[in-house]
Amino acid sequence: MELWMNLLFGNPIGLASMIVIIATFLIVVVMFSWFIKKSKE
Repeated sequence: MELWMNLLFGNPIGLASMIVIIATFLIVVVMFSWFIKKSKE
């Protein structure tokens, strides 16, 4: 686990990829909730 934390936050490339993963996940969640809202109408 410590190795993972060092890989992710120890260098800018790991941090950038982490931000990309989180951003992608957030977009998917927003799109999914929007789709559910539209289908309920």
